[in-house]
Amino acid sequence: MSEEQTGAVKLPIPTELGYILYFPPDYDADPAKKWPLVFFLHGAGERGNDPEIVKFHGLPKEIDQGKHFPFIMVAPQCPLEERWPQQLEKLDALFDTITQNYRVDLDRVYLTGLSLGGNGTWFWTTTHPDRFAAAVPICGRSYPEKAGLIKDLPLWVFHGVLDPIVPLVESTKMVEALRAVGSDVKLTVYPDIEHDSWSVTYANPELYDWLLSHHR
Repeated sequence: MSEEQTGAVKLPIPTELGYILYFPPDYDADPAKKWPLVFFLHGAGERGNDPEIVKFHGLPKEIDQGKHFPFIMVAPQCPLEERWPQQLEKLDALFDTITQNYRVDLDRVYLTGLSLGGNGTWFWTTTHPDRFAAAVPICGRSYPEKAGLIKDLPLWVFHGVLDPIVPLVESTKMVEALRAVGSDVKLTVYPDIEHDSWSVTYANPELYDWLLSHHR
């Protein structure tokens, strides 16, 4: 596993999934303060047994390039040839490990992911909707039949119109199913973007303002 060290050294905790762990620069300033937590699920190209690869895209890339955020971030790594739904028990165990060992505000835990991780975001939220305060699935295959399970969860969905890998309909059909059961889900569609709808999304400060505005 890997870690972005800020302030005092925080020893990585062994888990079944390797992971990247980031703390805000002032995490240690107030030992009584609890922090928001963002789980990030990577895409298919970052699977393996070297968490450093997870920094290639998305939120971990933003952090690796020097950006700081006012939340803890955990980015697990999915094993080769596996998919996030197959890792549900390990993700749940990692969730428990992080929330029990670090100063996490359990009412402000968020989930986001891209491509394979977008699918993982849909799957994990529909399996445990009570664990998250909001979620951001990006260009991921979805589960419209499970929309009713997350109708009350704040959601912001992103996808590129020209996506040749995961068709836009994967997001639009889920959004339509959610709205049909009363969700006020947000959808942002990029007219000139193919599969990489995540780079512009994770570079947008508005995304993080929106996430952190939600409490469970």
